[in-house]
Amino acid sequence: MGLYIIAGILLLPLIEIAVFIWVGGLIGVVPTILLTVVTALAGTLMLRQQGLSLLMRMQKELDAGRAPGNEVMQGAMIVLASILLLIPGFVTDAIGLLLFVPPFREALARFIISRSDVVIVEEGMGRRRPDGSVVDLDADDWSEKKDNPSGSGQPRISPWQDGSNGQGS
Repeated sequence: MGLYIIAGILLLPLIEIAVFIWVGGLIGVVPTILLTVVTALAGTLMLRQQGLSLLMRMQKELDAGRAPGNEVMQGAMIVLASILLLIPGFVTDAIGLLLFVPPFREALARFIISRSDVVIVEEGMGRRRPDGSVVDLDADDWSEKKDNPSGSGQPRISPWQDGSNGQGS
């Protein structure tokens, strides 16, 4: 997977340059530059319009007591789309515009979510270890022990209480 990311980072500028040269040969230099500026402005405007709409939907989900998982994914893709539109180039602009199309964005979000393992930890719930047991300590559940068997002179932090007063020995 990492090799694909490195290849993409190296190939994307080369592809963008090739497309710039091709489009510049078809429509001219000035229209090519103007088209790049217009797509950057369009990305900014679309971010403002769709971003505000998304924030309102997220607030509605939170008010209803539901986790806005899909809305968070949609928001991340809208931000990515805006960044892609701000980067000069026609390939990144095409990908950015596709991400602003709600049906495409929703299909991509479903694809990503179906291949993700998301765990929501609610307040007051402990984190589960791989064996299923729970480790959840409060500040009163652990103390520093002055006697360190390793002899390093450093106090040892212990999750186990030694005395009835809650202080370590």
